[in-house]
This record gives sequence, structure tokens and C-alpha cells, in this order.
Amino acid sequence: MTASLLLKNVRPNAGAALDILIENGRIARMAKDIAAPAGVAVEDGRGEIVIPGLVEAHTHLDKSLWGQPWYVNEVGPKLLDKIDNERESKKRLDIEPARQSARQSIQSSLMGTTHIRSHVDVDTEHGLWGVEGVMKTRDDYRDIVDIELVAFPQSGLLRRPGTLELMDQAMKAGCEIVGGLDPCGIDRDPKGHLDAVFALCQTYGKPLDIHLHEPGEMGAFSTELIIERTRALGMQGKVTISHAFCLGSPDPALVDPLIAQLAGLDIAIMTTAPSRSAAPPVKKLVEAGVRVCSGSDGIRDTWGPYGNADMLERAMFVGLRNNFRRDDELRIALDVCTLGGAQVMEIADYGLAEGKAADFVILPGETLAEAVVTRSPKRRVVKRGKIVARDGVSVRTAP
Repeated sequence: MTASLLLKNVRPNAGAALDILIENGRIARMAKDIAAPAGVAVEDGRGEIVIPGLVEAHTHLDKSLWGQPWYVNEVGPKLLDKIDNERESKKRLDIEPARQSARQSIQSSLMGTTHIRSHVDVDTEHGLWGVEGVMKTRDDYRDIVDIELVAFPQSGLLRRPGTLELMDQAMKAGCEIVGGLDPCGIDRDPKGHLDAVFALCQTYGKPLDIHLHEPGEMGAFSTELIIERTRALGMQGKVTISHAFCLGSPDPALVDPLIAQLAGLDIAIMTTAPSRSAAPPVKKLVEAGVRVCSGSDGIRDTWGPYGNADMLERAMFVGLRNNFRRDDELRIALDVCTLGGAQVMEIADYGLAEGKAADFVILPGETLAEAVVTRSPKRRVVKRGKIVARDGVSVRTAP
């Protein structure tokens, strides 16, 4: 859905005040004192900040418990414990992918997110149930958010025979990204796993986004294998490593050569800025020329009770995890949750400039750093030129 609108007296990225004229869902003009064309609605910006739409570059729409009864979590401590419990609990807890992804998508939108990359489970127990559900949400809620799907072998790819064939079906069904998971730690066959997911990328001409929780030297080994295949297959700029905990190692002899190679091959990094695990050094990566994005990961699911889909809050977490204190450092954290996500998702018409899609957030604050720190709920969210959320209320009703 597109719209025309004149937004008066706003400050793009906390800069000088001006007006933004939107025509047919795109930014037609940015200047001072624009006269309203006949029939175009006018919105008073009240001198507030405008930032590009927030980008949720890593989440799992198909398995959120948003809107469900409270889940008592007694699972763990191993990663496989959480994976197996989640797979076994989906039907029992009525985690219906179309409904739950719609609920989380609406929540994300009203917090200011305009684009989502969702990893969606593909496994031999549930088949393409999650993919079909999130695709329905993608189609039904295009007016408030754009969603792209990663076919994700959450339970493992090779350790559960038949999963690779289902991944192939998911790509044929229309998933935009091939996913992968811990080649050593889960499948225990790094060559086989990476050969399989890179082959899917080659078959369908699609990018790769692989979860890599493996720490230290194990994670570095898997990263090197990913780098080798990216180089050999000419997939520069088409690979994202999510989490990349190994880059949080305190050993520069392990980390620095990896960062140099990631930058050289334009391999992107996604970090949630976790509170417990080692985390990639965001400023160091950005300064090296690596594209960095962020995401909420799981939101109120069987893995953990946290998350509210607020990517401004995620920017604050990025700042806290990386000890960002200066205003220019907080700008880096915000960029990771806006421009960085757009770069990783290759959103061609993203940004605050004439000709770009009119996807942005209007919110109070004197500076961008203040906007990140205060995270005011008084936000107006614009998608394709239409106000789709105002002060925490969406134009869509959750199922």
C-alpha cells in the first residue's frame, strides 16, 4: 500500500529541521517550507527526529510465544536441549507459525521496524509448516513491514536425514536466503554441512546466512571454511555469519586475521550483542569495513523469556555490550540497527533521501544518542508513505 503525505518540521537524523514530501510511497522532496499539494494530508512533525526504519535483521518469527500464556522454562543447559525441546513443544504449545509470526510482526512494526529477516525452521518433524506460515504473514502484512525468509535447519542438517531435501523444497517454495547452523558443533561434519548449504546457494542463486555459535578455535575453524568457500565460489557480498561468537575471543592473533578476510570478501556479521556469550567487536568490525547488523533473535519463546521487538533497545544493547559511551559511538550502534541491516539485506531503496522508499520512524529527542538511550514510546512509524503505527498502536489488529 502506498500513500502521499507532507511531513512538516522534522529533523532527519537529528539534523536541521525541514519538511518531507512523500508521493506514491516515496520521498519526493526534502526541503524547508514545502507547500502542501492539493489533496495531500499534512502531518506535524513537531520538530522531532526522523530516522530510517529500524531493521530487524535476525529473528525467528515462526516460534515466538507472543500473545500466548506464560511458558515456564525448565530446559537446558545444552544447546541441543533447547533445540530438541522447542521442536517437540511446537504442537503441544500451539505455536502456530502464521498466527505467531503475525503477532510478532505487528509488534515489530509498532516499535519502528520496517524490514525483517526471519530464520524459519525446516525439519523432518514439522516439514515446511513454519515456512508456509511465515510466508502467509509476509503476504498478508506487506502494508506494515517487509519480511524475507531464511530456510533454517534448526535441528541440524545432516544429523537428521531428509532435512537437506526439505531445505531444497523450502528454497523452491520461495525462501530468499539459505540458512545453516554450527557445522562442527551440531552436525559434527563441517565439510559436509558447508558443502551442502553452499550448494543450495549455487543452485538457487541465493545468499547464505549461517548461525555460528561455536566459540574460540572451533568457531574460527568454521569461519575459515566459510571464507574459503565464499572465495572459491565467488560469493563475495552474499554471505552473513550470525552470532560469530568466536570473534569475541580476547586473542587478537585468532581474531584479527579473520576480520581482515571477512572485510576482503565482504562477509557480513550479525550480532545480537549478547549479555553472556563472547560477542564480535562492533566498532573494530565497522572500522575494518565489515557490514554489521543486529536482531532480536528469539522473542519470548521456549529458549528464553526476553524480548519486545524494539530495535532501538537492541541498539542500546549493542552500545552497552561494546562499552559505547560517546555520542558518535552510539551513532554506530544505531547505524547497525538501521543502515547496517539494510546493507546486509540489500534493501536498494532504503534511507532518508529523495527517491527512497518512505519507510521511517519519527520520535522525540534532541540527538540520536538521546533517542537510543531514552527509547521513547511516542513513535510514529511510516511504511511506504503511510503512518502504520502511532504511540504504540498499530493500524493492524493482532490475530
